[in-house]
Amino acid sequence: MHSNAMSSEASGHTASNGLAEANGQGPGHGQPRTDGRVADGRPRADDLAEVNGQADGIPEATVARLPVYLRPLYGLAERGISTVASEELAAAAGVNSAKLRKDLSHLGSYGIRGVGYDVDYLVYQVSRTLGLTQDWPMVIVGAGNLGRALANYGGFVSRGFTISAMLDSDPAIVGNRIARLTVRHADELEALVARHKVAIGVIATPAGSAQAVCDRLVSAGVTSILNFAPLVLSVPEGVDVRKVDLSIELQILAFHAQRRSAARPDSRSASTPESAGSAGSAGRSRGGNPKAVDGRSRPQVTPELAAKG
Repeated sequence: MHSNAMSSEASGHTASNGLAEANGQGPGHGQPRTDGRVADGRPRADDLAEVNGQADGIPEATVARLPVYLRPLYGLAERGISTVASEELAAAAGVNSAKLRKDLSHLGSYGIRGVGYDVDYLVYQVSRTLGLTQDWPMVIVGAGNLGRALANYGGFVSRGFTISAMLDSDPAIVGNRIARLTVRHADELEALVARHKVAIGVIATPAGSAQAVCDRLVSAGVTSILNFAPLVLSVPEGVDVRKVDLSIELQILAFHAQRRSAARPDSRSASTPESAGSAGSAGRSRGGNPKAVDGRSRPQVTPELAAKG
């Protein structure tokens, strides 16, 4: 059984001219293109080799951080910034610079001392390693609120992910138009996967039907699944599952918010046992005599006085 938890969002897809500049070449027939394709639009052979497993040896933790590096790199490229220091990129990604340099060394990128990394070329290297230099057809199963939101998200197309089909089993939803897609019946899943050569299946169904949908996707040849259903899916070896559970993330945030709240001095209520005990002890002087509310000392009641009273 193979299942992974997702901690981060899917990475982006942007063309870069870093390779052309590095080689002193522009795109031409048979020449390298900066988006990882030759002039006729087909993926380059070395890109397919990396996608098909020749990039083995890169630690999973590094792979998980590469999309995080890509986000600020896109921002730098959009602002026309050509180079970036490892410290600056690490700070933007929320990691330490030593970890970032080690991660990028797995890509064969070491930067230049005193200059930093070439932004465009680093975008190309990270994108190529992640397999983002080619398009990835997707199918969304489940056209409820979550499925609709995913279909309407414009970031997929700009990053190399194309939603080829959207399916649902509800007759009231089938046939509706969502984000320029006509919702098809779930019975067509296998045919649509084959027709569009779907590489990634997105499950946005209720938990009760998620496993059955997963089984059908796997049987149809889909080996990469993004699961939004609140269920741990069982899949055979060779199938990768990334799980997104928003409720779990919110519960983790609640835990940290509770810890911060408890650490604040003014957060303790007088009704708690600890505060009640401290209130009682606060009314005593160093000599052990209780104090009135106005701060005046009260006479200590000794056993002798109590007996006389």
